[in-house]
Amino acid sequence: MIGILKTACLATFALGLAGLAGVLPLGLSGVMQGIALALLAIHGLELVLMFRHVRLYEGPLALSVLLTLLFGLLHWKPLADAKARSDAKTS
Repeated sequence: MIGILKTACLATFALGLAGLAGVLPLGLSGVMQGIALALLAIHGLELVLMFRHVRLYEGPLALSVLLTLLFGLLHWKPLADAKARSDAKTS
């Protein structure tokens, strides 16, 4: 299920970029650009509010930021859940 949602996020951004490139019909272009921009804004807000979870990523922080901007909670929520399970085991 998560894979499908991540694919939907990527498809939304790809269609938004295709709209910017002029590949999509004019009516669809504006709609897809708006949806992609809204999704990016929401994920940007998530990045700010959930940064403590974004930092839990074991790879580079810049990559975690990028993944959060692309996928939002689909990226940081599993990190937060793993941390909570780890904390529960040590308590």
